[in-house]
Amino acid sequence: MKTPAVRHDTRAWKLQVWVSFGLAVGLCAVGLAYLPGEDLHRAFMVMGYVFCLSTAFALSKFIRDNEVAKNDTPMWSVVVWGGFALAMGLTAWGLYRMDINPTYKAFLGVSWLFLISSVFTLAKTLRDAHEAKLAESGRTFE
Repeated sequence: MKTPAVRHDTRAWKLQVWVSFGLAVGLCAVGLAYLPGEDLHRAFMVMGYVFCLSTAFALSKFIRDNEVAKNDTPMWSVVVWGGFALAMGLTAWGLYRMDINPTYKAFLGVSWLFLISSVFTLAKTLRDAHEAKLAESGRTFE
Protein backbone atom coordinates (compact mmCIF):
# COMPACT_ATOMS: atom_id res chain seq x y z
CA MET A 1 0.00 0.00 0.00
CA LYS A 2 1.36 3.39 -0.99
CA THR A 3 1.64 5.96 1.79
CA PRO A 4 0.11 9.33 1.00
CA ALA A 5 2.45 12.18 0.23
CA VAL A 6 2.87 14.85 2.85
CA ARG A 7 1.29 18.10 1.71
CA HIS A 8 3.28 21.27 2.12
CA ASP A 9 2.11 24.86 1.87
CA THR A 10 3.41 26.76 -1.13
CA ARG A 11 5.95 29.52 -0.72
CA ALA A 12 3.33 31.95 -2.00
CA TRP A 13 0.92 30.92 0.75
CA LYS A 14 3.60 31.22 3.44
CA LEU A 15 4.54 34.66 2.12
CA GLN A 16 0.90 35.75 2.12
CA VAL A 17 0.40 34.53 5.69
CA TRP A 18 3.52 36.28 7.00
CA VAL A 19 2.82 39.49 5.05
CA SER A 20 -0.76 39.55 6.36
CA PHE A 21 0.42 39.05 9.93
CA GLY A 22 3.12 41.71 9.57
CA LEU A 23 0.68 44.11 7.97
CA ALA A 24 -1.85 43.53 10.77
CA VAL A 25 0.81 44.12 13.44
CA GLY A 26 1.99 47.23 11.61
CA LEU A 27 -1.50 48.68 11.24
CA CYS A 28 -2.22 48.05 14.92
CA ALA A 29 1.11 49.61 15.91
CA VAL A 30 0.46 52.73 13.80
CA GLY A 31 -3.07 53.03 15.15
CA LEU A 32 -1.91 52.71 18.73
CA ALA A 33 1.13 54.96 18.28
CA TYR A 34 -1.05 57.81 17.03
CA LEU A 35 -3.94 57.14 19.38
CA PRO A 36 -5.20 60.51 20.58
CA GLY A 37 -5.73 61.04 24.25
CA GLU A 38 -3.94 60.00 27.38
CA ASP A 39 -0.99 57.63 27.66
CA LEU A 40 -3.10 55.48 29.98
CA HIS A 41 -5.57 54.81 27.15
CA ARG A 42 -2.75 53.90 24.81
CA ALA A 43 -1.22 51.59 27.42
CA PHE A 44 -4.58 49.88 28.01
CA MET A 45 -5.06 49.25 24.30
CA VAL A 46 -1.50 47.97 23.82
CA MET A 47 -2.00 45.54 26.71
CA GLY A 48 -5.37 44.51 25.27
CA TYR A 49 -3.93 43.84 21.82
CA VAL A 50 -1.02 41.84 23.26
CA PHE A 51 -3.41 39.90 25.52
CA CYS A 52 -5.62 39.11 22.51
CA LEU A 53 -2.61 38.12 20.45
CA SER A 54 -1.25 35.68 23.02
CA THR A 55 -4.65 34.16 23.84
CA ALA A 56 -5.43 33.70 20.14
CA PHE A 57 -2.22 31.70 19.71
CA ALA A 58 -3.04 29.67 22.83
CA LEU A 59 -6.58 29.00 21.64
CA SER A 60 -5.38 27.97 18.20
CA LYS A 61 -2.92 25.49 19.73
CA PHE A 62 -5.54 24.17 22.16
CA ILE A 63 -8.06 23.52 19.40
CA ARG A 64 -5.48 21.81 17.19
CA ASP A 65 -4.11 19.69 20.07
CA ASN A 66 -7.61 18.45 20.88
CA GLU A 67 -8.80 17.96 17.30
CA VAL A 68 -8.57 14.16 17.25
CA ALA A 69 -8.82 13.31 20.94
CA LYS A 70 -9.15 15.29 24.14
CA ASN A 71 -5.62 15.77 25.48
CA ASP A 72 -6.27 18.52 28.01
CA THR A 73 -8.26 18.76 31.20
CA PRO A 74 -11.67 20.45 31.26
CA MET A 75 -10.25 23.17 33.49
CA TRP A 76 -7.57 23.98 30.92
CA SER A 77 -10.36 24.34 28.36
CA VAL A 78 -12.04 26.88 30.63
CA VAL A 79 -8.75 28.76 31.08
CA VAL A 80 -7.99 28.91 27.35
CA TRP A 81 -11.50 29.79 26.16
CA GLY A 82 -12.08 32.12 29.14
CA GLY A 83 -8.78 33.92 28.57
CA PHE A 84 -9.57 34.46 24.91
CA ALA A 85 -13.12 35.66 25.66
CA LEU A 86 -11.86 37.94 28.43
CA ALA A 87 -9.11 39.40 26.23
CA MET A 88 -11.48 40.06 23.34
CA GLY A 89 -14.24 41.37 25.60
CA LEU A 90 -12.07 43.74 27.62
CA THR A 91 -10.33 45.08 24.53
CA ALA A 92 -13.66 45.63 22.77
CA TRP A 93 -15.06 47.31 25.90
CA GLY A 94 -12.01 49.59 26.16
CA LEU A 95 -12.23 50.53 22.51
CA TYR A 96 -15.98 51.15 22.71
CA ARG A 97 -15.67 53.32 25.82
CA MET A 98 -12.72 55.35 24.54
CA ASP A 99 -13.60 58.97 23.84
CA ILE A 100 -12.11 59.27 20.34
CA ASN A 101 -13.34 59.94 16.83
CA PRO A 102 -15.58 57.08 15.53
CA THR A 103 -13.47 56.81 12.37
CA TYR A 104 -10.40 56.24 14.51
CA LYS A 105 -12.28 53.63 16.55
CA ALA A 106 -13.21 51.87 13.33
CA PHE A 107 -9.57 51.84 12.20
CA LEU A 108 -8.43 50.40 15.53
CA GLY A 109 -11.25 47.85 15.55
CA VAL A 110 -10.68 46.62 12.01
CA SER A 111 -6.90 46.42 12.42
CA TRP A 112 -7.40 44.52 15.71
CA LEU A 113 -9.76 41.99 14.10
CA PHE A 114 -7.35 41.65 11.16
CA LEU A 115 -4.60 40.88 13.68
CA ILE A 116 -6.69 38.19 15.38
CA SER A 117 -7.70 36.51 12.12
CA SER A 118 -4.11 36.57 10.84
CA VAL A 119 -2.93 34.98 14.11
CA PHE A 120 -5.19 31.98 13.55
CA THR A 121 -3.98 31.62 9.96
CA LEU A 122 -0.33 31.96 10.99
CA ALA A 123 -0.72 29.45 13.83
CA LYS A 124 -2.30 26.93 11.47
CA THR A 125 0.40 27.41 8.84
CA LEU A 126 3.18 26.97 11.39
CA ARG A 127 1.52 23.90 12.90
CA ASP A 128 0.93 22.34 9.46
CA ALA A 129 4.62 22.80 8.62
CA HIS A 130 5.63 21.23 11.95
CA GLU A 131 3.33 18.23 11.43
CA ALA A 132 4.54 17.75 7.85
CA LYS A 133 8.13 17.72 9.08
CA LEU A 134 7.26 15.14 11.74
CA ALA A 135 5.37 12.98 9.22
CA GLU A 136 8.33 12.98 6.85
CA SER A 137 10.67 11.94 9.64
CA GLY A 138 8.30 9.13 10.68
CA ARG A 139 7.60 10.57 14.14
CA THR A 140 4.14 11.06 15.61
CA PHE A 141 2.35 14.35 16.21
CA GLU A 142 2.97 15.25 19.84
